[in-house]
Amino acid sequence: MPTARIFQRPKNAMQSGRARTQAWVLEFEPAEAKRPDPLTGWAGSGDTRDQVRLNFPTLEAATAYAEREGLGFQVVAAPERKLKLQAYADNFR
Repeated sequence: MPTARIFQRPKNAMQSGRARTQAWVLEFEPAEAKRPDPLTGWAGSGDTRDQVRLNFPTLEAATAYAEREGLGFQVVAAPERKLKLQAYADNFR
């Protein structure tokens, strides 16, 4: 039985906005370990499910898809946002 991971993408440190952080992503766990290609040295495997990433608007939609397709899944909670409120005057203390 293939297993999948359902999560929300965290905001990238280089982003100022929160675009695409509300969507839920389903990606498959790797079925086999990656190994280096002898010719190029790049890491790869024969598992093509590693390239599949599905986006869903809600957690319920993602879990319903996984249950309908018979996938074992694990929901990873989104990291909690930490706001560091700071005034401009704090730079000169």
